[in-house]
Amino acid sequence: MKFARIGALALIGLGLVGCSASTESTEIGVRTVNLSMLSSRGVMEEIYPQGGTYFFPRFTSQFNVFDVGLQNLEMVREAQLGDRVGDDSLRFKTIDGNDISVNVTIAWRVDPRMAPYALQFVGSSTAEVEEKFVRPVSRTVVRDVLNQLTSEEYYRAERRFQMGEEARERLNAVMASEGVQVEQVLLGEHKFNTTYEQTIKDKKVAEQEAERLTSETEAAGEEMKRDLERGKGVVTKAIEEAKGESAKKRLEADAIYFERQRQADAILSEKKARAEGLTARARAMSGGGGTSMVKLEVAKALQGKKIIFMPAGGAMDLRRTDVNQLLQTYGIEAVASGAE
Repeated sequence: MKFARIGALALIGLGLVGCSASTESTEIGVRTVNLSMLSSRGVMEEIYPQGGTYFFPRFTSQFNVFDVGLQNLEMVREAQLGDRVGDDSLRFKTIDGNDISVNVTIAWRVDPRMAPYALQFVGSSTAEVEEKFVRPVSRTVVRDVLNQLTSEEYYRAERRFQMGEEARERLNAVMASEGVQVEQVLLGEHKFNTTYEQTIKDKKVAEQEAERLTSETEAAGEEMKRDLERGKGVVTKAIEEAKGESAKKRLEADAIYFERQRQADAILSEKKARAEGLTARARAMSGGGGTSMVKLEVAKALQGKKIIFMPAGGAMDLRRTDVNQLLQTYGIEAVASGAE
């Protein structure tokens, strides 16, 4: 009995010798009691907050620290960038049977409220949780999600974003109950197998060439439209100039016609007046007054002239000639000649 008491007192003394533990700004602590005569043993539900120092009996407790800050699990093709040496990218097969490897980054964190549970059933540290749980589950779930894509769909950024969101939701459905929260699934650079990669490149080159030809065709069409519009402008200008010249010529012709018409009307009026005068004169001369005027004019014409009567035989015999009739006839013919 004496030795038992001494042993118990020794153990109590050892237990009372305290030890300290601390947490950084992004860390929390979880204590596991291995030996206690005053309380239950096992993982304690109490969470030791960030940035603190804590004391508890040495040798009777274990203190585990979890980094609850954002963690990035990088599974990439480039050895110098990823968490592992060598090609660690995620490989999957599309619906149409092509093999693709893609760089994947999982942004995740330990849920502080579930740190005691994670310590018991998942891992004793953040690194262990990532290696034993986050990594294998992420590769499986993300691969299952990406297997829904066709090769062409993977080239569409919005489609890849949708698949990343779906993978995040499915990972949270599995991991949340284990104390892990997935914030984001990032799908990075991808690579097809060599044969298909060349096919894709050839197709892209062909599409670019088709786009170039389409652009050149459209540009040529626009140039033709511009030339047509310029041609229309030239023709319209020529038509308007011709119309202006035609109107000018028409006005000039109308002016000439008006002048000629006016001159013709004047000549017609003059001739008409002269004809009317001659008609009136002839009418006046056709009466007795006219005969008297003719005789008077003949007399004036014969005034001062020597008249010699030559006797002749034959038909003209002065002895039987009516001189008055001769003078009258001569005077009428003279007047008529003067009138003409």
